[in-house]
Amino acid sequence: MTGQAQTVFWHRDLPPLQATVIGDHIVEASSKRIQGTLARHDDLWKECERDLMAATEARLQEEIARLGGRYAHVREEHIDSRHNDATGEAWLQGRFGYTLYR
Repeated sequence: MTGQAQTVFWHRDLPPLQATVIGDHIVEASSKRIQGTLARHDDLWKECERDLMAATEARLQEEIARLGGRYAHVREEHIDSRHNDATGEAWLQGRFGYTLYR
């Protein structure tokens, strides 16, 4: 982070103690699509995973602003690989449960 205060906290990282819970929410995000298939822990999986996490971070920032919060604490995540046989493309799809704080 370049001079910005942290607003997204993952799993064991917690927001400041003075933060007040607003509510629980879910956000979904997708990685970019690649040609071929994804095998867990290969280079293409890792590339898509980095892209998915960047997209998720951006979506969380959008939701924090949209819902009037200040912090998001991601509590759970579920990531699946997807494949479109017609186009030969594969990607990762994530669903993330988070608590929004003010």
